[in-house]
Amino acid sequence: MGVGNKRTLTKTRRKTRDVDQVISDLRSKKHLAQYKDTKLTQDLPGLGKNYCVTCSRWFDTPATLATHERGKPHKRRLKQLREESAIESKSGQAHMNKMDMEQEPAAEGGVEMVL
Repeated sequence: MGVGNKRTLTKTRRKTRDVDQVISDLRSKKHLAQYKDTKLTQDLPGLGKNYCVTCSRWFDTPATLATHERGKPHKRRLKQLREESAIESKSGQAHMNKMDMEQEPAAEGGVEMVL
């Protein structure tokens, strides 16, 4: 029995954490600690000491982590995270504005809209 499609196997092997998961890691140390606790430190490069949160990758030495942080893939990921968090904040503000507009008529004694 062999692997049916090697390309699919390769794509899933390179899968990293999604942007929303990384944003949650950056906002909450507890969320990041939960993720790190799921991995065995013996299996990780550098015993899990050198971790890039934005790219969700482990490195062998602090020097390789430092060169990674100066590299293009890391900078691309930072840009992607900034854009995603900006979109989330805008949608959050729009959601809050919509909720405020729905609550105003009820405060004035009008009929409350329920969606």
